[in-house]
Amino acid sequence: GARHGCLGIRFLLRSNKKSGLPIDNCVYRVYTVYIRYVQSDEIQQSEEHLMEIYISNSSPKPIYEQITDQIKAAIISGALREGDPLPSIRFLAKELRISVITTKRAYEDLEQAGFINTVPGKGCFVAPQNPALHHEEALKAVEAHLQKAVEAAELGCVSRGEVFETLTLLYEGD
Repeated sequence: GARHGCLGIRFLLRSNKKSGLPIDNCVYRVYTVYIRYVQSDEIQQSEEHLMEIYISNSSPKPIYEQITDQIKAAIISGALREGDPLPSIRFLAKELRISVITTKRAYEDLEQAGFINTVPGKGCFVAPQNPALHHEEALKAVEAHLQKAVEAAELGCVSRGEVFETLTLLYEGD
């Protein structure tokens, strides 16, 4: 008969056939992580989550930070939900062809930031999220970028009105 809960979890990580995507003269390796939840003995009910991980060896960002940023984005967007498991550190490292230390660093950063919880012997899972905290972090990042924009405007003698007009155009997407 059917049991409730997770009976089995299977991770599949496949390299995208478009392994060399030219973006800004950089080559990105694209990996797709499939997470399948098996809900019954008959394997009749399953739910798949899809998360793509883009890694660029030519990016100025370290690989662990690229992984961290993309998993954070998947959690914030709702693509990964509370309680969803992540691939093991060793499995992810093997499939991405990177060091276990790199993957471990990404997971440690995610755990310190409150995005995931590690359960010894069971793995890493998406932690309950605080939307207000994520909003505050986003606002802080926006403020930092706007401060740089104000400094650049002052340096270039760009008026406040021109800055507001430019911001309005950018925000509207025109």
